[in-house]
Amino acid sequence: MGALHEGHLSLIEFAKVHSDITICSIFVNPTQFNDPEDLKKYPRPIEQDKALLEEIGCDLLFLPTVEEMYPSEDENWHIDLQGLDEMWEGKHRPGHFQGVTQIVYKLFSLVQPDSACFGQKDFQQIMVIRRMLDVKKLPIELLICPTVRNAKGLALSSRNQRLSVRGKQDALVLSTALRYIQQYFFLQPTARIVSEAIAIVSENTNVTLEYLAICDTDTLQPLQNDPSPEATYVALVAAWVENVRLIDNVLLSFDKEAVHQIDIKA
Repeated sequence: MGALHEGHLSLIEFAKVHSDITICSIFVNPTQFNDPEDLKKYPRPIEQDKALLEEIGCDLLFLPTVEEMYPSEDENWHIDLQGLDEMWEGKHRPGHFQGVTQIVYKLFSLVQPDSACFGQKDFQQIMVIRRMLDVKKLPIELLICPTVRNAKGLALSSRNQRLSVRGKQDALVLSTALRYIQQYFFLQPTARIVSEAIAIVSENTNVTLEYLAICDTDTLQPLQNDPSPEATYVALVAAWVENVRLIDNVLLSFDKEAVHQIDIKA
């Protein structure tokens, strides 16, 4: 959705390795915002974005208008996401993932890519898009790209531009909690790890936690018992800092190499 940063540019670099032609779409999609103020405040530095894409060697930029993507005001869209749109981000942002799948389906239909690169930071979104590809039977390879962080560990996000220096410092508590989970996963009971990670976030009174959980990577259902060494999990967190909503996650596996081999291809 624009306001490009190192994380976005890493997707372009990844795509260039896996394709002959790399296309970037920039579109601030109104149907995935359940908060009108969030849509209004979303940064749109398009000239800066164009310069960055040209510098990195992106072949094409697709920059449609709202009128082009939504020619009719009466469009009906609903897709069965098997509950993925009703938990975590979906629970706190009703309708968000229906809007995401609506616009991604439109973009895929227009561009008809062989593969599509999405960042791990929006892990639930990746699972939702995988489901959409399955339902619509689209022959597109979905590739997951690692989250890009700053030197202190903060996951890069377009919304970070709205944080003050103090806010960015406060936001580091999210990655601190996730690193704690990584360190003690498989070593301590799941409930204790989650409780301790929540306590880490709650110690900073400038951060308001929305959720923190360890989930199965496929279903995103919370882990209730001890983890299986054969399975792969994801720790998800969302919180508010200076009226800016931030999300982050880490992948978890007994086999460290398996973390980078999660099969999300549709």
